[in-house]
Amino acid sequence: MRLQKKEKFVMIGDSITDCGRTVAGEGTRDDTGRGYVAQVEALLNVVYPDLSIRVVNRGIGGNTVRDLKARWQRDVLDLQADWLSIMIGTNDVWRQFDHPLMPELHVYEEEYERTLRELVEQTRPQVKGLILMTPFYLEANRADLMRAKMDIYGNIVKSIAESYDTIFVDTQAAFDNLLEYTYTSTLSGDRVHPNQVGHMVITRALLNALDFSW
Repeated sequence: MRLQKKEKFVMIGDSITDCGRTVAGEGTRDDTGRGYVAQVEALLNVVYPDLSIRVVNRGIGGNTVRDLKARWQRDVLDLQADWLSIMIGTNDVWRQFDHPLMPELHVYEEEYERTLRELVEQTRPQVKGLILMTPFYLEANRADLMRAKMDIYGNIVKSIAESYDTIFVDTQAAFDNLLEYTYTSTLSGDRVHPNQVGHMVITRALLNALDFSW
């Protein structure tokens, strides 16, 4: 297990990370939301109660990597985390499909890579561990236009992870394994926001990358 005693683990992202967290802040009810962040916190507290790991959710629904950059100082650097996970990109891709006539909302590949790389380079020396997680789309057909675009953004994340000393988590691959047996609608109504089973897919992939003992 890579996390050590009394370390702070901050997770930042969009609505998939947010998942209904209490906006009143850390220490209030549902402050870790009701998705993979909450599942990770629960499993860490049950399996490793002696470590007293502090989990902080900094997901905000609708965010793109552009939004993360705007709040990076407050929601990452100021928190002085020991570990940080980043999962962003869903809205960067999605806005190109659900709002095709509003290009000001689109974050294209060049900006996405440039911005994410900038944030990683700025932050990596300040944290003990950094985890980069791919965005995903719950569609088994890889020829689907949005799925194909999401895979491109996932490959950008992989490339950045390889450029720095980071842990890479391929959440799309984790979902693809399950989609061999499970139809998309049993995991998500919109192919973006997973149910509890879907969140557990993310949780499992993330904790496996941290050498969690099940």
